[in-house]
Amino acid sequence: MEKQQRKKWEVKFTPDKEKYTDEISAGTGLCRTMAKLLVNRGYTDVKSANDFLGKRTEILHDPFLLDDMEKGAAKILECIKAGRKITVYGDYDVDGITSVSILYLYLSRAGADVEYYIPSRKGEGYGVSSDAVKKIASGGTSLIVTVDTGITANNEVKEAKELGVDFVITDHHECPEVLPEAYAVINPKRSGSKYPFPSLAGVGVVFKLLCALEALKSGDPMIECVRRIADGYSDLTAIGTIADVMPVIDENRIIISHGLISADNTDKTGLEKLINLCRNNETKTTRQKVNKKLTSGFVSFGLAPKINAAGRISDASIAVRLFLTKDESLAEKYAVRLCEINRERQLEENKIAEEANEYIENHPFDKSGVIIIENDTWNHGVIGIVSSKITEKYSLPSILISFEGNENPADPEAVGKGSGRSIGGMNLVNALSSCSDLLEKYGGHELAAGLSVKRKNLEEFKRRMNEYAKNFFGGETPVPSLDIDCELDTDEINLSLASEISMLEPYGVSNPTPLFVLRDAKIDDITPVGMNRHLKIRLSKGNFAANAMLFGISSEEFSLHTDDSVDVAFNLEINDFMGVMSPQMNIKDIRMSDSEYSKELENKKIYRDVREGTCTLAPSDIIPTREDFALIYKFLLKEVREGRDEYTVTRLLHSLEKSFPDAPFNYVKLKLAIKVIRELNIISVEEKDGDTYKFRFTYSKTKTSLDKSNILKTLKGMYPQNK
Repeated sequence: MEKQQRKKWEVKFTPDKEKYTDEISAGTGLCRTMAKLLVNRGYTDVKSANDFLGKRTEILHDPFLLDDMEKGAAKILECIKAGRKITVYGDYDVDGITSVSILYLYLSRAGADVEYYIPSRKGEGYGVSSDAVKKIASGGTSLIVTVDTGITANNEVKEAKELGVDFVITDHHECPEVLPEAYAVINPKRSGSKYPFPSLAGVGVVFKLLCALEALKSGDPMIECVRRIADGYSDLTAIGTIADVMPVIDENRIIISHGLISADNTDKTGLEKLINLCRNNETKTTRQKVNKKLTSGFVSFGLAPKINAAGRISDASIAVRLFLTKDESLAEKYAVRLCEINRERQLEENKIAEEANEYIENHPFDKSGVIIIENDTWNHGVIGIVSSKITEKYSLPSILISFEGNENPADPEAVGKGSGRSIGGMNLVNALSSCSDLLEKYGGHELAAGLSVKRKNLEEFKRRMNEYAKNFFGGETPVPSLDIDCELDTDEINLSLASEISMLEPYGVSNPTPLFVLRDAKIDDITPVGMNRHLKIRLSKGNFAANAMLFGISSEEFSLHTDDSVDVAFNLEINDFMGVMSPQMNIKDIRMSDSEYSKELENKKIYRDVREGTCTLAPSDIIPTREDFALIYKFLLKEVREGRDEYTVTRLLHSLEKSFPDAPFNYVKLKLAIKVIRELNIISVEEKDGDTYKFRFTYSKTKTSLDKSNILKTLKGMYPQNK
């Protein structure tokens, strides 16, 4: 990890926030660290902090504050009463699938003549299409209700009117200047909306529609209607909201909190089967005894990919049928199939990632630009996931484009579909907008977007996107950042804090898992676990010692070593092992400590000055002696024989100082000595990067004279001993 670009750690808790902590700590009864976490999340008084922690359903907003809500809900109830057919039209991602499912379930339970329609990703693409509207109209539908889509379907709504079909649009995407002329358009992002929370997921908007329908249908007080809808539908609403990466604040926090509890005891046979499969490592659909509660992380990394995979490489309707069926055997069949499809998606994803990474390694990119790669056969449904991984790995915006599906992908008129991810604050939609004349269509969000481009415009598109990025980043390589909540002293890393932190769940955007920093710790031991897929690292500082887990990094990929001084960014959790509870540090980033890093940067500067002849150090501090070479040789011979053959200059320096405390080594002298050893082939030296070397001993009958070194001759000429 140390060899990767060093991330910029942004500590969010600053001294000016201290004024809030004592009041919140006293008012909530929580420790000061928890108060800091609440302040970082914008809760700077006791009332807002308690409201956030309380997660009360009473503070859900009135659904009728949404524009057209009453009108749209009344239209749906009118169709149910008159027996007119309703079609729920959705999207093929998790948000769309859960939206279709909860509205279909509610309408069918209310006695509606209802069906659903989800376009195929490959054949139709995103959104409402003219062909789909004609097909639905020919089936006798009189009302189309869109979920998680439709806000840009201006032409399709007009065509539907001509066919005698009304539209009620429910969506949460950004609204165009001119809205479709639908019977009702329900979207919290409508211009001038009085709705107090614009960040609902598509399924969140449908949840509000169900509350409104229940209130109009029953005439009961809204709070009772909300509770009934939450009890019946918050499980799928929570899953869709988490999967769509909505901010976990305000209503979303309440919906997700209630929904995760509801999902753990769901009445939906298919959802129960899928949860059990995920918990049991896809081996069985019956429930094991599991003490762990359902979390947003479980949804994000366990459930959501399997639901999403159906729409990416197969048929999203499989997931809808899973959530609608009450038949045990069918539910098991659908759940198992989703897991199979997800494994197919993973294989496809790995194949594309391997090809993309190989291309990147063989085609160097501008370090302040955008990685753009095209391919004729890549699956459209998977390239977005791969783009995300490439952006994370290389710390650059990336766009993957596939010409799959074209009869002749090389044709200048062939259209490629692309998916991209951004980094460093560069708004991807704005970047695409600067190239809009080259694109067939584009859209999305700041950090994730899609596009279509003709083959003939591809090279110019690449050039202009790279020009845009270069101007945005000022020609500099963007530096990845990590938001840290606050620094902890060793006495704060305890079970009590780990327990209090759980009150902040569920986590997600705008309410991330708390991230802490421990500085100047020492690595005592590094142990591979999980067949060397992960590492257990023993850390100490003063009287403090603890095990920390680093997931997804093998011992070969980890470049730090025992005795290194490190700074650690970590989440703090409770580890329950055979009933024994203990705090556990889960490492998110670990690197040479800032104090050591500053020394290393200064040492590298001095080394550059030496090479340029401008160093003011005494010659004895620069030029290695015969005795210095003897000690280095002796030490490395022992180390290499014991299998420790790779060192950074800094680590080798520390090890030599430990073995030979009286030897006058420093960074500059040691690095120059290594250069001489390599020059004269005293020891075989492989330079792996600018500061890491691998050593190998080879037998030689003759002794090598240091007087033959041109490096030493040059140094002695630049820095004479009698100076």
